[in-house]
Amino acid sequence: MSRIAKYPVEIPAGVEVELAPRKISVKGPLGALAQAWQGDVEVAKDGNGLQVKALGDSIQAKAMSGTLRALIANMVQGVSKGFEKKLTLVGVGYRAQASGETLNLTLGFSHPIAFKVPRGVKVETPSQTEVLLKGIDKQQVGQVAAEVRALRPPEPYKGKGVRYADELVVLKETKKK
Repeated sequence: MSRIAKYPVEIPAGVEVELAPRKISVKGPLGALAQAWQGDVEVAKDGNGLQVKALGDSIQAKAMSGTLRALIANMVQGVSKGFEKKLTLVGVGYRAQASGETLNLTLGFSHPIAFKVPRGVKVETPSQTEVLLKGIDKQQVGQVAAEVRALRPPEPYKGKGVRYADELVVLKETKKK
């Protein structure tokens, strides 16, 4: 059995969980999420928590039990607390501005970039060089952050570009004669 799947998923107050065959729905103060799965995995309510078990002894069933447990834990955390990613713009003249569902970026190109943020993710710009992405779906927030970062990833000589707030960019030394 997966080591992750051994631990139950605690359900905090204010979060409702509905179990159906091969589908789980989680509702909380921030929104609702649903997840369907295939394979030999069973989810059962156990008091104020959920227990995920592999039905077979196959490698696939064991792996899916841990994966499903992690997905359910992320859903519960997302509808109760939410997720956020912080990006930092490093470079002269690099700035960001949020307007509605559009993130306007100036990243040193000859043209500004208007990045359309998908529904379910909120974007804020506390300062001109910081971007804050918030949402209830961990995968979606991470994907949007990766797409924004990919517009101008940090380069290795001066470190200019879009980076995660906790990302460490190791700078290379320039060539010497």
